[in-house]
Amino acid sequence: MSKLLDSFWRAVMYCMHPRVIALSVLPLVIMVVVSLGLGYFFWDDALVAVRANLEGYALLDTMARWLEGLGLGNLRVVLAPTILLFLSIPVIVIVALLFVAILMTPTMVAMVAERRFPLLQRKQGGSLLASLFWSLGSTLLAAVALIISIPLWLIPPLILILPPLIWGWLTYRVMSYDALVEHASAEERHEIFRRHRSSLLGIGVLSGYLGTAPSLIWASGAMFIAMAPILVPVAIWIYTLVFAFSSLWFAHYCLAALEQLRKQNNALAPDPLAQAAIESTADDVLPVPASGVAGAAVPNLGAPGQQP
Repeated sequence: MSKLLDSFWRAVMYCMHPRVIALSVLPLVIMVVVSLGLGYFFWDDALVAVRANLEGYALLDTMARWLEGLGLGNLRVVLAPTILLFLSIPVIVIVALLFVAILMTPTMVAMVAERRFPLLQRKQGGSLLASLFWSLGSTLLAAVALIISIPLWLIPPLILILPPLIWGWLTYRVMSYDALVEHASAEERHEIFRRHRSSLLGIGVLSGYLGTAPSLIWASGAMFIAMAPILVPVAIWIYTLVFAFSSLWFAHYCLAALEQLRKQNNALAPDPLAQAAIESTADDVLPVPASGVAGAAVPNLGAPGQQP
């Protein structure tokens, strides 16, 4: 727990560094341009598709007519945009995580290593291509889990539990790998995952719940659809900062765990100088083999009482 808290507060302080704030601008700009561009070209068609699907459900149509009878007919107008916004949340979260992992994490891990672990050896236990495949594979599994769990989101408690858990698992998989890919060997990375799996997963899940903070902004966007072009960039920037904080948290924790693992391995490994001294002493103490004096002359001492 002390290691978790120590790495947590260090990550908070690093998030206030101007370099980290500047790094968060690039993913923000890219995602805002992509999001607004997709919204400009496909928003109307997506709304038509959602409304067409909603009209196919008799129960929803009955509820909409009942709301109209109560004078709440405007809720039917915002229902389709609200559903479309909430369906966009998982996509935006996953894309934000990938952008942070690709564009920010290597630089932030290098910053943590330079400032806190300058003597930590880099063993290059992975590559950029391996990290990319690892992130894409983990993202695919998380996307499948999100799609499968969507029907369960209709149960009020589960919508507050399942998405953060899935996002937390994805954050744990991506961030912990990227934090160690430069400095740890493959064996060291596997050992750290084995020893600290529960702590790393806990960091990921807590980060997943921190990622739900922009949901308040999304709720405002659902209530005020006209403000969505302003609220979407704000939510994306918050997502970017949350995942940047998560990346720093994983970097501090994982590099500290790697340093501790190497100290333990060095303490258990035999000292080469001491080993050489032991071998030299053993050679001096051991008796000379019989074969070494096979040709030596043996003096004739004669019989007892005789002079030689």
